[in-house]
Amino acid sequence: MTPLELYQRLHEASPERALEAAREAGAAHPSPVVVSACLVGVACRYDGADKGLPQVHRLLQGQKALPLCPEVLAGLGVPRPPMVFEAADGAAALVGATRLLDAQGRDCTADLARGARFAVRLAEAAGCERAVCKARSPSCGVHQVYTHAGLVPGCGMFTAACRDAGIVVCSDEDSGWPGRPPEVERDPMA
Repeated sequence: MTPLELYQRLHEASPERALEAAREAGAAHPSPVVVSACLVGVACRYDGADKGLPQVHRLLQGQKALPLCPEVLAGLGVPRPPMVFEAADGAAALVGATRLLDAQGRDCTADLARGARFAVRLAEAAGCERAVCKARSPSCGVHQVYTHAGLVPGCGMFTAACRDAGIVVCSDEDSGWPGRPPEVERDPMA
């Protein structure tokens, strides 16, 4: 099954069928890795585009990807207005300490919290222990997110929920998994 086909089963089905698809993915490929769906070529970003990146394959190390988009699971649609936190980050938003507002001023906090938590349920159903998430995203950001004040240190709501569930998260811009030294690229002619 291609990443797009798996994405469709996880995102276009009822919650029960999506959980079933996640369990099947985990049974077929033990310990798949959650990947922000936009990173494997799914056009689900706020602007309707994808961010397919070759370096994601290096981080996956041949493991099966479980492509998830918490914003689509939240019912926010594609395309959708961009979103920023009022202050702080996704961890603060999950506990009600800040809000996530879209460019039209709509409060998206509760919707994205629901989508992030359901995405974690899908990851757990598949047996995922790691995730590769899109940098600076309000759902998937790992090291930085946008607020009304600009780019600040922090994480997105899905990343915070993953960490709460014990899933190790890295950014698509990281050179390796936390706690693992970056791989040294060797000159093939050496």
